[in-house]
Amino acid sequence: MTDPQDRYRAPALDKGLDILELLAGQPAGLTRAEIVKAMGRSPSEIYRMLERLVARHYVTRSLEGDRYALSLKLFVLGHSHPPVERLVTRALPAMDAFAKAAEQSCHLGIYDRGNVIVVAQVSGPASWGLSARVGVYVSLVDTGSGHVMLAFQSERRRAEMLVEHQALEGEVPLEAKELEGILGGIRECGYWQGDSKQAYGVVDVSVPIVGPDGQALAVLTCPVVRRIDRHVGADLDEVRKLLLDAGNSLSLR
Repeated sequence: MTDPQDRYRAPALDKGLDILELLAGQPAGLTRAEIVKAMGRSPSEIYRMLERLVARHYVTRSLEGDRYALSLKLFVLGHSHPPVERLVTRALPAMDAFAKAAEQSCHLGIYDRGNVIVVAQVSGPASWGLSARVGVYVSLVDTGSGHVMLAFQSERRRAEMLVEHQALEGEVPLEAKELEGILGGIRECGYWQGDSKQAYGVVDVSVPIVGPDGQALAVLTCPVVRRIDRHVGADLDEVRKLLLDAGNSLSLR
């Protein structure tokens, strides 16, 4: 008799799931030939399936093109909302305290499909300021948020992010050597501070929120707008110190 579980078989889906399960046990990945041998299937059907899994970002292909490994997409899908919600819930009190002390706005960004998406924003207590809307994407390669996100990643993960990156409207391109120099400086001092490439008169300060492995889980950014009237508020050095304190309080190291 036919097994009831086989009544609604989907061979193509089964092949895809078999590949994912195989790669899950191979942290360093496998070559296509190794996958073909392990699964006992024809090279052509494995090739087609791998191409679809790479196209849908479930599997990553090495820069040399000869090795396949699981991406973080399954992890993100399995934990997509709860981790982000927990991160935002935990971050908001620290962000609010920073905004009041620095009298500046700040926003929280995480990596998503080649760029950084803003998942939380807190305005300063002043009647005016500069803020980023929740849900907007900011560039991975020409913003403080993107630079800090890239700087605090493993070399392999950083390369994957740059491959996934798609230019956003108005993005200022950087040569690879220039970008690597910027990232090295950020790793050395632990933060980014520099003139915004999106708005005149704004200095962006960005700090990482890192996990136990030292890689950035998220980035806190303050677009500092300096006052020129008689009000005495936090200066740039104090704003940076306050933001670093907020980022360290949220980090898991």
